[in-house]
Amino acid sequence: MSEFTDNERKQLLKHFSNIDKKVFAIITPQQVDRGALMSRYSRTDKSMRKIFLDEFLKNKNRGEEFYTRVLLEYGDDSVAELGGGQIAIEGLSNIAVKKIEDRRIGLSYLEKSSRYVSWNKKINGKYKFYREPDIMKSSYADNYLDACNFDFDVYSKNIKPMLNLIREKDSIENYKFKDHTGKEKKFNQLKDNNTIKSAQRIYNAATKAKALDALRSLLPASTLTNVGITGNGRAFEYLLSIMYGSNLSEERNLASQMKKELDTTIKSFVRRTNDKYGKILQKYLDDIKKTSTKLSKSHVNGRPTRGIFVKLVSYEAEYSGINKVISALIYEQSPGIEFSQIHKNVKKITQKQKMKIINTYANIRKNRRHRPPRSFEMIDYTFDLLTNYGMFRDFHRHRALTLERQLLTTDHSYHTPKEIVELGIEKEFSECMDNTKNVFQKIRKKLPEQAQYIVNFAYNYPYFMKLNLREATHLIELRTIPQGHTDYRKVAQKMYKLIKQKHPVLSKIMKYVDLEEYELERFESEKRTEEKRKKL
Repeated sequence: MSEFTDNERKQLLKHFSNIDKKVFAIITPQQVDRGALMSRYSRTDKSMRKIFLDEFLKNKNRGEEFYTRVLLEYGDDSVAELGGGQIAIEGLSNIAVKKIEDRRIGLSYLEKSSRYVSWNKKINGKYKFYREPDIMKSSYADNYLDACNFDFDVYSKNIKPMLNLIREKDSIENYKFKDHTGKEKKFNQLKDNNTIKSAQRIYNAATKAKALDALRSLLPASTLTNVGITGNGRAFEYLLSIMYGSNLSEERNLASQMKKELDTTIKSFVRRTNDKYGKILQKYLDDIKKTSTKLSKSHVNGRPTRGIFVKLVSYEAEYSGINKVISALIYEQSPGIEFSQIHKNVKKITQKQKMKIINTYANIRKNRRHRPPRSFEMIDYTFDLLTNYGMFRDFHRHRALTLERQLLTTDHSYHTPKEIVELGIEKEFSECMDNTKNVFQKIRKKLPEQAQYIVNFAYNYPYFMKLNLREATHLIELRTIPQGHTDYRKVAQKMYKLIKQKHPVLSKIMKYVDLEEYELERFESEKRTEEKRKKL
């Protein structure tokens, strides 16, 4: 006999995917009710569906009242993770989007790609870059506009020539494609019209990506992009509080706009972003920044480094690292034995045996998506990096690590892609960079943070990363795949070589690092994409 009456069953089916199974989805329309139900669920022996009938069905404000009490009166932040939302932001700068994506827990991002989408189109006769209000009100407004427009002019007019250069250098005739029988054949050997069109799609997509990859160096950080964000209420609230406290008007305005839109779906979860609680958090973060600035001025001196480098600046001796990793590997399967005792036993294992153990776990991995066990998180590395800003944007997407960065400047020189030289526009490229530097130096005197908007992706950018061996394996294997951008592939390969040099045994777990070079990076990936498209 059912726990519920026929009428109750009818009502419940509007809010739950089923009413008689132990596993069910919560589909009640209001996000606030979903989260409140989850939280209330943890403090009663009633079933969730029974809680809904008794406490929520007749009180439409039950969820809202619950969160008001728990979040504001009791400050139990964890319950704010039980509600989530999605938000899209269109037309924000590359400065603002990086500030948003600095948040590493509770939020997921999907950003407009600079390799698949070109930025040559105008809206109402204007290129799509951010007109920073403080700069536009200053005496530097014309300089700023001229510099950004010049960058976009050079970028736009060279898309077709760059594409032609790449296709002339590396003709479609050099590549093999699957014919209608599934056999790999040179392009000129293909006979079937559908197969020929498919091959052209693959080649055109790969060459377009390479052309845009080369030209993106010209784009300034003011370039407008789009980003979609999915996350829980707690993470959104923290993000908004940080943005409200920003020195940049774009970020403060975005916070207000995001708050207004999130109020339509998860209002209860983000209500503290700019109230007294939010302002206390903002002051705390500002105090940290001011204190760190004072410390820097008192204790740091030197000149900005120019060029590009990848340095491994912190790591431990491999023998101690191996002992910790092996101890962690067998901990779960050694019930009743404390970690310290296991560690003592592991130390007694011969070095040859330890090498064999690490190799065994490396051999178990059959592809790069087989992440190493968490035991490999016992080892940390700190890298000091100076790479072009465009490349940094790709590394910035990795969040299971510690990444700290500085303001974007022109102090560290810039990187010229080899394709720019081959196309014969190095002089014009240099003019863009030099013009940027001159205008940047003028703006930074009064508006140091706002000056970032004018800096091109080609300019080198300093940051450091602290990450464990498990995350290093993921990052390096992913960023060395053939379809990756040449810039970050070289950096990831260098990181691998540095780790291997210091930890030749432990680095065996990085089984799928690709150290090769490729002329047309996206080709094989586009082939796989085309095969999937055909099956749809």
